[in-house]
Amino acid sequence: MVPVKAFMVPAAKFVTVDRDTPVRTAAEMMRDKGIGSVFVTREKEIIGILTDADLVRRLVAEGLDPARTTVEHIMSAPIVCIDEHKTLLDANDLMARKHVRHLGVTRDGVLAGLVSVRDLVVFLTNLPRQ
Repeated sequence: MVPVKAFMVPAAKFVTVDRDTPVRTAAEMMRDKGIGSVFVTREKEIIGILTDADLVRRLVAEGLDPARTTVEHIMSAPIVCIDEHKTLLDANDLMARKHVRHLGVTRDGVLAGLVSVRDLVVFLTNLPRQ
């Protein structure tokens, strides 16, 4: 089975926002870049992840103002992670168990990448059909 590291987005390509960023700004960035999540930082350290699901469940459903609410207020933390040597099947199982659609990928205990449900769908779509 294919290891997670083969499909992860490497940390060098992470899109980040500071924890004090208004949610509206982060949501516009996600829309413009066509992505479903951004990492939230405090002085360059990643402290959480803001996902499209967070926007719905923690902002819209709570009736919060996206221009006055910061990403830190609605982000998911800590980030659920998987080791880079685990398989995509392991990633799928962990996502299902934890009810998340984005996983941090670690290398020697350090965040090195991200894998999402979208990555799993791309992998499965490209499998040979029998």
